[in-house]
Amino acid sequence: MLKSASLKQKVVVAIAGADNRESIDFVIEALTLKLAKFLLVGDEYVIRKYLNENSIPDDEALQIVHAISKEDAAHLAVRAVDSNQATILMKGNIPSRLLLKTVLNNAYGLKSTSGLSHVAVFEIPDYQQLLIVTDAAMNIAPSLMEKKYIIENAVKVANSIGIVNPNVIALAAVEEVNPSMQATIDAAALTLMNRRGQIKNCQIEGPLALDNAISVISARQKGIDSEIAGKADIIVVPNIEVGNVLYKSLVYFGKAKVGAFIVGAKTPIVFTSRADSLEAKLYSLALSICSL
Repeated sequence: MLKSASLKQKVVVAIAGADNRESIDFVIEALTLKLAKFLLVGDEYVIRKYLNENSIPDDEALQIVHAISKEDAAHLAVRAVDSNQATILMKGNIPSRLLLKTVLNNAYGLKSTSGLSHVAVFEIPDYQQLLIVTDAAMNIAPSLMEKKYIIENAVKVANSIGIVNPNVIALAAVEEVNPSMQATIDAAALTLMNRRGQIKNCQIEGPLALDNAISVISARQKGIDSEIAGKADIIVVPNIEVGNVLYKSLVYFGKAKVGAFIVGAKTPIVFTSRADSLEAKLYSLALSICSL
């Protein structure tokens, strides 16, 4: 993905809140990899200070936009994307809620007909393929119809990285529908909607527990009759708690590489955490560029 992203032309990333060392370190590495050009939005004095400390001269690949506050930085970055000065929006040193509120502001044209969702792509040691997990950071307790657009957003991302007709597993704690467990009811409904053509360009199976989603052997041992059980390309989690724990478990216990961004707006939004590694931020940008 890093290589593919570097081949894209005229990609400009607007970083809302670029006035911190972590953002500048990221920009320097991204420039080295020739991933994009950057619009650095934030306190100009602080941005120039960090650039000078790294001996980064004025360059056509960097443009600084002064902001007097974090709110101003959010509006200026979103406005830059809305007016086509930038291609991708990225969160820097700015509260997540503030940036999302600005993205959803009707004064700008970033809202689309579908909803927003978080899509993470993992490269996991010993797993035979890339694994997409959604939604680990955006939708707290999605309804059935929200899960529908979460799947549709993830399928688009899968297609953008070469996964055609992906296998989608609707995750739950058990493999049977249990009226007292809403996740199993939603998973069964999503599976039926897929078979009736209401969710296209993928194959959905659920409810399945995690072992049956990623292990063919486990699925066979439990007698699950499914062509895609154990071969998940996309895992749809029932709520943000499950998604958050799975995401962090894969990174910290599973030593997985990850790239993630928010899908569903009119432009990709790279929405990294302060705890994310520099590598993860670069993968996230590359993934968002590949999705354009």
